[in-house]
Amino acid sequence: MKIQIINGANLNLLGKREPHIYGAASFEAYFETLQSDYPSIGLFHYQSNIEGEIINKIQQIGYDFDYLLLNAGGYTHTSVSIADALSAVPITAIEVHISNIFARETYRHTSVIAPRCKGSISGFGLLSYKLAIEACLLMESQKTQ
Repeated sequence: MKIQIINGANLNLLGKREPHIYGAASFEAYFETLQSDYPSIGLFHYQSNIEGEIINKIQQIGYDFDYLLLNAGGYTHTSVSIADALSAVPITAIEVHISNIFARETYRHTSVIAPRCKGSISGFGLLSYKLAIEACLLMESQKTQ
C-alpha cells in the first residue's frame, strides 16, 4: 500500500508556528515516527506553499498511489482548483487537519475539498495523520473481505 501525505501552505513551519495550536514538533520528525510505526506501508510526504504545486502533485500521484492524506492548510477553505484536482483522479483522499477547524475562526468552518474526500479528521494534533493511516488500513482490509 502506498500513501501520499500532502501538506499545504505554512505547514513547513510546524514546530515553530503557533505551537499553542499546532504543537512543538516538526512534521519531518513526526513523519519519521509514522514511517517507523508503519514499516509495511510506503509512506511519502510532500509539502508546498504553492497551490499549483499541490495540484501538480495530486495529478502526479493520483493514479499510482492507494491513498492521499491531504492537509491543504488555508487552501482547504478557498481552493476550488485543489478540489477539482481531487475529482480528476481516482485516488481515495482523506482530509486531515491538526487543529479542530470548527473550534477556530468561522471562515475555517467551510472546506471546499471535503466533498471530494472520503472523510475528514481534525483536531487531534499530529495524531490526526495516524488516525487517517488507520482509516486507510481499515478501508484496505474491507476490500479483501
